[in-house]
Amino acid sequence: MSRSPRRLRVLAIAAAVTAALATACSTNPSGTTAPGDATGAAGATTKVTLQLQWFTQGQFAGYIAARDQGFYKEQGLDVTIKEGGVDIVPQTVLAQGQADYAIAWVPKALASREQGAGITDVAQVFQRSGTYQVSFANKNITKPADLAGKKVGNWGFGNEFELFAGMTAAGIKPSTGVTLVQQQFDMQALLSGDIDAAQAMAYNEYAQVLEAKNPATGQLYKPSDFNIIDWNTAGTAMLQDAIWANTQKLSDPAYQDTTVKFIAASLKGWAYCRDNASACRDLVVKAGSKLGASHQLWQVNEVNKLIWPSPAAGAGTIDPALWAQTVKVARTAVNADGQTVITKDPDATAYTNDYVTKAIALLKGQNVDVVGAGFKPIDVTLTAGGN
Repeated sequence: MSRSPRRLRVLAIAAAVTAALATACSTNPSGTTAPGDATGAAGATTKVTLQLQWFTQGQFAGYIAARDQGFYKEQGLDVTIKEGGVDIVPQTVLAQGQADYAIAWVPKALASREQGAGITDVAQVFQRSGTYQVSFANKNITKPADLAGKKVGNWGFGNEFELFAGMTAAGIKPSTGVTLVQQQFDMQALLSGDIDAAQAMAYNEYAQVLEAKNPATGQLYKPSDFNIIDWNTAGTAMLQDAIWANTQKLSDPAYQDTTVKFIAASLKGWAYCRDNASACRDLVVKAGSKLGASHQLWQVNEVNKLIWPSPAAGAGTIDPALWAQTVKVARTAVNADGQTVITKDPDATAYTNDYVTKAIALLKGQNVDVVGAGFKPIDVTLTAGGN
């Protein structure tokens, strides 16, 4: 799976906003610093907790690199990275005050906001969607219209709306024009021929099919054995991994300052991974990833493609046009149950470029390349099983 929080049911999130506004020097009753609180001593670091949306893997390499390379430390931050999981909804963890920042897909976070979660997108790290619909080349599925009459796999849980919007735009009613199949979070149904097209992330499940052996040749499958529908090209892409902050706490000058520093160090981590993909793969493996080394290198490389090159304004900048497209799909795309991600436009506090703009200025002062105009992905050789 994409290792974003696939298991959450988008329209059934009940996120209670209980985070109290913290001061820069408050502590827990236990004497340890609470999320977002400084230790209170002059020159002391600010403790920060980041909630990931899935288990440790290359999808989060930039944050792991920022911690391990000392980029958070140079900003005066002591960052704890909390691993995600099947039943962890990162934006809910954030809204409930159990983390200071969270990584979450925009449409899923917007659904949580509509249910009451006070969260704000402060840096749009992924500038492009990483979701594909993958099929064997002999199925001749190269565009959404070709899905008509086919067995189409999807994960559900809010991950299906790009697919459903793409089919709808092509004149296919998702409820009647295809045979929908609840897909497991792997590619076995595609490889076994049980479905004609499978949902996949460019940085994960697509690699899984390339790590499998072709029974006809005894060799690993090649990209030429498959067709992909890229929702960026199809026009129904939605923004994915972003850094979310607690909206209420953004009224606190200390939290505002921490937010700028956290974004700056995180983007510096991603710039490091852009220029040192193999080193970041090693950091992810060291951090405890359960996936193989070649799979992780593929993942870091593919994630880099979703970030770099970044907008001229700099990495993490939220493009109003891409935001509007995401909101449009979230409001209009209907899934098999007749539901949309959200029912109304989000309010003005849903995102802001204020903090990322300051973070980019800080990085430019350090001569960090925040655009990556010359970025070129590396060539990755996958091995059987991704080992």
